[in-house]
Amino acid sequence: MPRLAVRYPDRSGVRTLWHDRPMALTDTDLAHLRRCVELAREALEDGDEPFGSALVDASGEVRFADRNRVKEGDQTRHPELAIAMWAVGHLTPAERAAATVYTSGEHCAMCSAAHAWVGLGRIVYATSTEQLRGWLAGWGVEPSAVAPLPIQAVAPGVPVDGPAPQLEAEVRELHRRLHGIPAGV
Repeated sequence: MPRLAVRYPDRSGVRTLWHDRPMALTDTDLAHLRRCVELAREALEDGDEPFGSALVDASGEVRFADRNRVKEGDQTRHPELAIAMWAVGHLTPAERAAATVYTSGEHCAMCSAAHAWVGLGRIVYATSTEQLRGWLAGWGVEPSAVAPLPIQAVAPGVPVDGPAPQLEAEVRELHRRLHGIPAGV
């Protein structure tokens, strides 16, 4: 099975953890990720940050989907956090563990923790925190107030798959537009 190196900063410098990749992305995974990118586009068109996510149960039914809603000033209004909160009230622990959360961008630390605390299953993301950090740094955008940690640094027991190279350019374009970066940069 392929191994994934996850690098993240800690007090002693940069640590690297190695994690087994549970599975490759399927056509079904890509279809759900495409819907998440559509939700991200909807968020951007509504003046919000371009992130979208969906909770899919073990039978393949989308049970909950949302997009970022932080434009009014509440920076915790992430779709992944909304999914975790919804799941607690609507799914049994077994259903949560068997569910998959699809998202246009890798969970932030807050959302990774919420995901793990409520016992949700696999996460599949279109683009990684590392990709987003690279784009923003290349554009000269100031870093976030929160350390950009990969999911596995916050919730090492959660199975994670991504990124999806097929969707990288589309997600990058949404973030370019959010930050007002000229086309072609």
